[in-house]
Amino acid sequence: MKIQDLLKPEGIRLGVTCRDQMEAIDTLVSLQEKSGNLKDAKAYKDAILSREARGTTAIGMGIAVPHAKTAAAKRTGLSAITVPEGVDYKAFDGAPAKLLFMIAAPEETPDTHLEILSGLMTMLMDPAFTEKLMAADTVDDFLKAIDEKEAEKDGEDAEEEAQQEALAEGKTARILAVTSCPTGIAHTFLAAEALEKAARARNLLIRVETDGQSGAQNRLTEQEIAGCDCIICATDRKTEMARFDGKPLILTSTRKAISEPDALLDRALSGNAPVYHHAGDRAKSSPSSGFSPGGEKGWRRIYRNLMNGVSHMLPFVIAGGLLTAISFLIDTIAGYGGSGSSSFGSMTPLSALFRYIGGLCMGLMVPVLSGFIAESIADRPGLVAGFTGGLLAANGNAAAQNFLSGWGADSIGQLPGASRFIARFAFQGSGSTVSGFLGGIAAGFIAGGLVLWLTKVFRHLPSSLEGVKSILLIPLLGVLLEGLLMCFLLNPVIGLINTGFSAMLTALADANLMWLLGLVLGAMMATDMGGPINKAAYVFGTAMLSNAADLIAAGAQVSDPKVQACYMMMASIMAGGMVPPTGIALACICFPDRFTQVEKDTTVTNLILGASFITEGAIPFAAADPKRVIPSCMAGAGAAGLLSAIFHCTLVAPHGGIFVFTMIGNPGLYILAWAAGSVITCVILGMSRKELPEETRQETMR
Repeated sequence: MKIQDLLKPEGIRLGVTCRDQMEAIDTLVSLQEKSGNLKDAKAYKDAILSREARGTTAIGMGIAVPHAKTAAAKRTGLSAITVPEGVDYKAFDGAPAKLLFMIAAPEETPDTHLEILSGLMTMLMDPAFTEKLMAADTVDDFLKAIDEKEAEKDGEDAEEEAQQEALAEGKTARILAVTSCPTGIAHTFLAAEALEKAARARNLLIRVETDGQSGAQNRLTEQEIAGCDCIICATDRKTEMARFDGKPLILTSTRKAISEPDALLDRALSGNAPVYHHAGDRAKSSPSSGFSPGGEKGWRRIYRNLMNGVSHMLPFVIAGGLLTAISFLIDTIAGYGGSGSSSFGSMTPLSALFRYIGGLCMGLMVPVLSGFIAESIADRPGLVAGFTGGLLAANGNAAAQNFLSGWGADSIGQLPGASRFIARFAFQGSGSTVSGFLGGIAAGFIAGGLVLWLTKVFRHLPSSLEGVKSILLIPLLGVLLEGLLMCFLLNPVIGLINTGFSAMLTALADANLMWLLGLVLGAMMATDMGGPINKAAYVFGTAMLSNAADLIAAGAQVSDPKVQACYMMMASIMAGGMVPPTGIALACICFPDRFTQVEKDTTVTNLILGASFITEGAIPFAAADPKRVIPSCMAGAGAAGLLSAIFHCTLVAPHGGIFVFTMIGNPGLYILAWAAGSVITCVILGMSRKELPEETRQETMR
């Protein structure tokens, strides 16, 4: 579909002045309406704003292309404006937008808007063309520039077809490429255009597959892959890599393809590109799949595997956390906010339902994290072992105690050697063996490695046993080995650490070092966000509440220093647990260039989760960047716990966040402690992270 067929003279306005992004959108929407492309201008604008909320449609270089596929559009059409002074459109390169196109597409059309967007991207890659559009004095000049460019593009397409015919005859060097960006829109096609343009200038033949939002276009065939000299894989997300096994391959990013296409072509022609060796099955796999020599090296490969787990885990954190927060809100509205009950959040049938659903959803966080880390490493066969390892990390070995019913502590000693070892070690009942999200990360990488190893072990089996291998042998042995490693190594080690922390907290309490105990408890809440260290601090706090209740039952007054000390510890614990999500949300607001779009999209959610004492909202950030996020959160949470203790703030409820503020002693100072800790986390995290590259900042959930 031609641009000139979709852009009417009444849909163009030149030399516009816009105060902000909203005014630019209003102008473009009004031009769409004048062109007769809309059924409902207001609904169409809402669709445009909804798309902008998921990530800016500014592509940088002074260009923005807002678009929406919606029932409010009558037909596919374009509008365009030039803004000589520029308008802030939240572009990732910081440049004001001076040339803006808006695309309208009816809901019933397949992916027409993506085809138009692809066509625009390839044309707008030419700076001379965009300068000609900006310099147009009249609408006719603007349209004429587009007509000339499309005619030029038709000629280039014809030339490319001729080159492809020559390619089929094997007349010259053969280079293939695949491009894909996180959103599957702008940078996918910009990278493809840059490579094709650089190849044409050298009279080289190249064929580029664009793996965009609507799927792979110009898909490479098996014959082309078999006969090519080199493949350039410029991808920022999961791409099918198994088909390139045994071929020279250059693994890079779309940013490199856009900015350095000639350097990539030089390397492809040099004959020095490394040979790619795929590990895993032929399912969709990222360039980082496995640990083979042809894949990425070092931390980047590990990071890609980790982020695959984090991106799949994030919706569970958000959905489960918000449902739990709603359960607290329902009980507060029902008048239970001051009850101090451990059942707060489940005091009414409706709140109990919300908390039950939310709790189950959040309970899937660690298994999903582990499962998709393993899947990124070993493809689909890694899922079952990864999920199992994650479940064991989330539940620990204590859940297996029911298998020992009928065997008391004394009779266990009468068991045979192996059974006695299993009963006392793997299914130990002393201390918590829950390893949490840190254990889940380890479980995911262990599972992926195990499945890769098993795949290699069974690679020489007869083809007649292929089904047995993939359905029975690898899943069975993968789960068994993963379970043994978790039960006998990782979880028991975590249990010992947990026991040590509990002993340390008791010693500090016995020494009456309340300020130090507040600092330690607050920091522990932010160490592993729901893991064993966090749980050790929280269990200690609930034990303090139980101790206070025992003291009061024995005749002590609420004002007794011993009783108040118990309540002070619970206050420090909740203050520390509220800091990580809140501090991270503030960092996303104050340091937006340090975070990806998907991270910034969680800002409101994390503010709610932090205020609700749901520390797990910080887990995706901690999993993705532990060396910066965890110390930042520990510093802020420790400061909040310390200040809460110094201010003699008290709390008689075990959880609830802002919903139990009526139960807090010295609430004003408590809020100050929470705010101070959140600001400390915000500043340390923001200052410790570097500004992200443009294509990384625009990553959205996929």
